[in-house]
Amino acid sequence: MTKNSLGKFVSSIGAFAVVSVASLLPTSLFAEESGLVNVYSARKEALIKPMLDRFSEETGITVNLVTGKADALLKRLEVEGSASPADLFVTVDAGRLHRAKVAGVLQVAGSEKLNEVIPSSLRDADGYWYGMSQRARTIFYVKDKVNPEELSTYEDLADPKWKGRICVRSSSNIYNQSLVASMIDANGVEKTEEWAKGLVKNFAKPPSGGDTDQLKAAAAGVCDLALANTYYFGRLLNSKDAEAQAIASKLSAFWPNQDGRGVHMNVSGVGVTKHARNIANAIKLMEFMASDASQLWYAEANNEYPAVSKVKIPANLATMGEFKTDDIVLSKLGDNNRAAVELMDRAGWK
Repeated sequence: MTKNSLGKFVSSIGAFAVVSVASLLPTSLFAEESGLVNVYSARKEALIKPMLDRFSEETGITVNLVTGKADALLKRLEVEGSASPADLFVTVDAGRLHRAKVAGVLQVAGSEKLNEVIPSSLRDADGYWYGMSQRARTIFYVKDKVNPEELSTYEDLADPKWKGRICVRSSSNIYNQSLVASMIDANGVEKTEEWAKGLVKNFAKPPSGGDTDQLKAAAAGVCDLALANTYYFGRLLNSKDAEAQAIASKLSAFWPNQDGRGVHMNVSGVGVTKHARNIANAIKLMEFMASDASQLWYAEANNEYPAVSKVKIPANLATMGEFKTDDIVLSKLGDNNRAAVELMDRAGWK
């Protein structure tokens, strides 16, 4: 079975079918340290495969890639159990990485190299996962409606002056949950709940859609501010589509809490799966992803910021300016996730 046909075959079987058909997969897929590595990725193929192909060219190690939705892939790993062919799990947001750790589908990687190059705040304290790129969840404002001098902090978004002026997606979204989890760490549950209630009162519309939809709504005049991850704006900003560029031209990023803890940052990351059979190759691939060249490509391709601090910020993001980042240990976002979800429910954030 070729690499392409294998990928199509594995991606075509549902999470609940994998266990029963695992015995049909080629023996080489399960061979320990067999010159290959199997990757489950929540990142789209175009945003990761070129880097994986370069890894194969340089090392001779074949990479089998399966892509899918983040939550579906995590569920798949749980259901497959010891029958899973996956060696690496690539997903987005520290909250999801924490869920994977708690679900018991990851194992400690034990890479000294990764511990050296990935800042401690961007990786699991126990070594179960490592951040590979960063994204800020920040405030975007409509340039002809908002004076940036009116903006200051996330906390200020609960001020009545923003009533009916804010667009943000649902509380079921992990990105919002992680933002709230970071605020719980900074301000405590009681103050954060009070803030969330104020924020809900300022919504311009009921939460719906993704981050791009919030940015489009702001550009269309539905709201004056939108909370979104920077890479969604980066996609619009660097798109060849005239409509996307027109949306981006109406908006600008504001970096909140610059006189305090800094803007909320999160990661996309990777971990070795619990039942990996190609562990050494999996760690080699993780270390390759953390190399300077890979970090620059990965950041540029995804409109994100490198996880390795010495790697320069891609030119397509440098135009958004410099900013201070919150240095919270991202594993705390997972620790605070349940409290964040419950708090958002109480606040009426749908």
